[in-house]
Amino acid sequence: MTLVPGNRRTLPSAFSGTTAWARSAQTPLREFLRTETGGAAVLLAATVAALVWANVDESSYERVWTTILAINLGSTGIVLSLRGWVNSGLMTIFFFVVGLEARRELDLGELRERRRFALPFMAGLGGMAAAVAIYLAFNGGRSTAHGWGIAMSTDTAFALGLLALVGPRFPDRLRAFMLTVVVVDDIVAVLVIAIVYTEALDTVPLLIAVAFFGAILVARRFRLRAGLVYLGLGTAAWVAMLESGVEPIVIGLAMGLLVWAYPAPRSDLERLTARFREFREQPTAELARVARVELRAATPPNERLQHLYHPWTSYVIVPVFALANAGVAIDAAFLGRAFTSPITLGVLIGYVVGKPLGILGTSWLLTRLSGGRLRPPVGWAAVAGGGTIAGVGFTIALLVATLAFHGSRLEEAKVGILSAALAAALITWLLFRATALLPRRLRIRSLFGTAEQLVDLYMDVDPNRDHFRGPIDAPVTVVEYGDFECPYCGRAEPVVRELLQEFGDVRYVWRHLPLSDVHANAQLAAEAAEAAARQDAFWEMHDLLFKHQDALRPRDLISYARELGLDFERFTDDLREHAGSARVAEDVDSADLSGVSGTPTFFINGRRHYGAYDIAALSQAVRAAGARATLDPVSRDR
Repeated sequence: MTLVPGNRRTLPSAFSGTTAWARSAQTPLREFLRTETGGAAVLLAATVAALVWANVDESSYERVWTTILAINLGSTGIVLSLRGWVNSGLMTIFFFVVGLEARRELDLGELRERRRFALPFMAGLGGMAAAVAIYLAFNGGRSTAHGWGIAMSTDTAFALGLLALVGPRFPDRLRAFMLTVVVVDDIVAVLVIAIVYTEALDTVPLLIAVAFFGAILVARRFRLRAGLVYLGLGTAAWVAMLESGVEPIVIGLAMGLLVWAYPAPRSDLERLTARFREFREQPTAELARVARVELRAATPPNERLQHLYHPWTSYVIVPVFALANAGVAIDAAFLGRAFTSPITLGVLIGYVVGKPLGILGTSWLLTRLSGGRLRPPVGWAAVAGGGTIAGVGFTIALLVATLAFHGSRLEEAKVGILSAALAAALITWLLFRATALLPRRLRIRSLFGTAEQLVDLYMDVDPNRDHFRGPIDAPVTVVEYGDFECPYCGRAEPVVRELLQEFGDVRYVWRHLPLSDVHANAQLAAEAAEAAARQDAFWEMHDLLFKHQDALRPRDLISYARELGLDFERFTDDLREHAGSARVAEDVDSADLSGVSGTPTFFINGRRHYGAYDIAALSQAVRAAGARATLDPVSRDR
């Protein structure tokens, strides 16, 4: 591959043969999606186990889940069946995580630009409305119409997990769009459960619950960080809500929406480093406590809580819920009756037909009415696939079914829910397989669309300023903020080399972010690279610095200048006078403005790369960016 130097005179053409290194640097969205993929498999296994159990011994299945468990404090207490503890208790934690996900999207995701909220919000409502309308078309005028809420909501875990299995090759933007849509209908579904499926309302406990939630708001207003306080207040609000007759899962959702999501500020990380250094010099219990406090404060609460609770909800709580609710005894006579039942047909057709029609139709209508100002962040084939996979309404659908029906009607609703999930996954797979047969450019447009993308990189790439390798007019630009002393940057560097060898149409840009609080020689090493750049030898020095990461003291840097044959006196003067410090500071400022706090951090065509930076992950991201660049040439300059 030929490396075009831009405004630099020469660049080394050969790369050293260093073993590539893979590291899974997870971020909230990637970690969430990966957890959902595995969680969907566990959920499916739990569903099959429930069906087998119910068909082998239905009486045993019901006997276990209707067992009464009571918690008594003196003369008062809570009495629920085991299924009730799962549905109202454990599922509160599930909806707490749903609230965390929604808040993350509002703070960091596509919804951080508020105008982008309108389309996925309305698409979610449109999908719900169409599904409910179809259900009511089958059940209008009947007592079974009360079950319309069953057809409302998409199962976030199951739908996104199945999407990972049957979806397109570059699915991240589609998954982010779908996450927004399903979070919207999850929130609406919880409100419907609380309002519509509350059989009897006791206002006094409800007012008490509101008072406890008000106390939570006050604690949040004063930035109280004691988790036990929130746990105590939340539990009290949950009990009061349960006693009022309102489904208490709404407390979990509301508390999740209160938890901020934000990137860890570099100033907090630097302060944390200072605390650890103090502890290293004087390892006392008090300094250990201070370091723990600083560590907790530096970790965004939304990410910390998702990391704690999300695996539990995906791998334990939701599967236990499925085990408790999905069991239904099936035989030929029952299936014949179920598939002629308006309940089963309303749920099945509502999800399989209503959801995709509502999501796709609402998205198209808003795009037309807004003159294209509002449009999906993905192509229309992807929107259609998102609509079909939204027909997986497992978790909340089962929850509403248990609130709306009992006996045979509940069994018929379960058959509709399970059938809809199976049909939705099959239709989505067929849709994306058909899309894969389209000509390349049409396929890319149908999956990625033409909507303007959010750009995370604050300062655009300037070939006259930035240090870069690769063609100056490459369709894909990879920007790395790095630190020459950072071991993770050192391990990522051969991956970048391999990436550039694999792709001849990638421009790679290096920007400095010396983490001086943890790497004592990083700042001077960056200035040494800039001193070499003044003699058109930036990349030669770059490669030597990474080759000798453990030797970056001043005398080492001077020896590298000799090795490269640079003007020794000029290099030494530039290094002594910190001539490159202003240039390094510009990069650091741009990193702060782009929300970069650690190294290495990659941006691909202006979008921050979330996830692993091994060769497989970066290659996939580059291919996706290249595909988008064929539709949006402007993105290559970011």
